[in-house]
This record gives sequence, C-alpha cells and structure tokens, in this order.
Amino acid sequence: MRNDSMRQSMRFTEPPAVAGFGCVAGKKEREGPLYDSFDLTGEDTRFGEPTWEKAETKMQQLALQTALNKAAMTKQELSLAFSGDLLNQCIGSSFCLRGEGIPALGLYGACSTMAEGLLLAAMSVAGGFAGSAAALSSSHFAASERQYRFPLGYGGQRVPTAQWTVTGAGCAILRPGRGRVYVRAATVGSIVDLGITDAGNMGAAMAPAAVDTITAHFRELDRKPEDYDRIVTGDLGAVGAQIVRSGLEREGFAPGGRYDDCGLMIYDRHTQDVHAGGSGCGCSAVVLCGRLLRQMEAGEIRNLLFCGTGALFSPVSSSQGETIPGVCHAVWLSTERE
Repeated sequence: MRNDSMRQSMRFTEPPAVAGFGCVAGKKEREGPLYDSFDLTGEDTRFGEPTWEKAETKMQQLALQTALNKAAMTKQELSLAFSGDLLNQCIGSSFCLRGEGIPALGLYGACSTMAEGLLLAAMSVAGGFAGSAAALSSSHFAASERQYRFPLGYGGQRVPTAQWTVTGAGCAILRPGRGRVYVRAATVGSIVDLGITDAGNMGAAMAPAAVDTITAHFRELDRKPEDYDRIVTGDLGAVGAQIVRSGLEREGFAPGGRYDDCGLMIYDRHTQDVHAGGSGCGCSAVVLCGRLLRQMEAGEIRNLLFCGTGALFSPVSSSQGETIPGVCHAVWLSTERE
C-alpha cells in the first residue's frame, strides 16, 4: 500500500512471513562473536571446492537448501529467487541456481543486495505475483580481494578505514500466511554520492545513503527510532556507522542504543585484525539470517529495521578516478503481523 506521501516506501497490507532462513560462514567468521548463530561453517576458505569462486557458489547452495529445509519446502515449490553477489556478472548466484528449475532474477546492489532481494521478495509475495520467494546473497574474502583490490599474494598494506570482506552466504524465504516473523514495510533507497574516491573507505561512501533512506522511512511511514528494538545497517563499519549515527541525530532521529551495524557485529575488531569491520554482500546476509532472525524468533527482538548498504563502484570506475556512490534499502521486520 502506498499513498501520495510515500515516494520511496511501501507498507504491505498482507505482510509476507519468513518461512525459513539459513546462513553459511567461513572460518574467520566462525572465530568471531556470532559463531553460534551460523547454520554451517567451513573448515577452510574453499568449502571443498577447487577455487574461491566455486566456494562462493557452494555457500549459496548450502544457504538456500538450509532455508528450504527450515521452511519444509522443496526447490520445485519455490516460485522465485532474487540473488546476487560481488563477482563479475554475479556468477556466484547464477551458477548456484543453474539447472535447478527455479525462476531467477539476478541482482546487483553491492553490499545492499540482501536487503534489496528481501524487499523485492516481499513485494512479489505481498502483491500476489509469487507463491513464495527467496532472497539470497553472498561474498567471499579472497574472491573479492582479487577482483576489487589486488591479489592476496601482493601483500599490500591495509589502511585503517579498510574493511574485511565477509566469507558467507545468507538466504531468507518469504511466503503468504502466518509465521513468526513478517515483512511489514520497506523503503527503496536512492543513490547518494558524498564524493568519496577512496576504495579503502567505503563506510564513509555508503553512510550518506543510509541516513537518506532511514530518514525517508521514518518520515514517509510516520515512524520513529523508538518504534524499533533494533536499527541495523549493513556493513558500514566503524567509520560509516559513526557518520550514520551523527547524521540521524542531525535529522532529529537519534537512534540511541538501538542502533548497530552488521560490519561491527560479525567480527571482534580488537582480536581479529579486520580494521574498520566487516563488509561484502555476505556480511548483512549472514548477520540477518543468523543472529537477527534467530533473536526475532526467540522474542528478543520484536521490531527490526534492517538497512542494507552498498558501494556502487567497479575496478574500472575506481581506476578512472570516479567517485563511489552509495545506496541503502530498508526493510521493517516484525513479530507482529498487524
């Protein structure tokens, strides 16, 4: 449901339920503070596969199957899948779903992909266009480093603002009817550019988009920070999270202690040497489909504003001196249907 005052936001009159969710994480992620919230973890970086890229596909397959098992569904019963990753042409996602017979729509929202997929899945199910829909996303540290920065063997020095790409995949399946967690509303973000050109400071590049989207969500849906138990952005890290907190306070929406960031939650920055925190499509995907949805099912969180953030740049644009635009999509998840 939308009205004239809602340009970016939508409220679902028939909120779809989260039927099942699953997440897979790597060895480094298992050593972090969220270790007990992952369904599966790897003993190494390859999950038994010959390449890092194939390992990313394997993680997506495992996350999808875990979510299907929890939903008591088969792949043949899944109406639609929205999936994306950080690899060129999103091969992690397309290779995951090839030959499965699942209608698939590939996405690229950078690290906002999980929120984007969840938003689109909710629109499809709530609108009656799909009997069920999956949101699926992943990233892999080694594959992303090779693609966006430099080969690992180069041994380049990381700047303090740099973040560590999460090795992991998450999947959430939505369908109509009753459940323990519902998608009540969502806000589509617009692309915001602060003028950052440093690929080692993506948190600062994405933060203005998060402030823009969260502010639009509050204003268009007549909500306020106090309406949520948790407001969680996706992988802004220490630098970006502070910018968001300051920006929301400036807009009159001080989040207080209910605000957190997936990039700060997934690692212990004091012991794991990840600099500013975690990043990557898999970061918010595994935090949502691990710790956050488990806490919602347990009743520890009733209302969650999940805000995936993405840095929209490529190695080509970065080498040409282009700025790094950001985008953020927000999804309101609740244990209450109405």
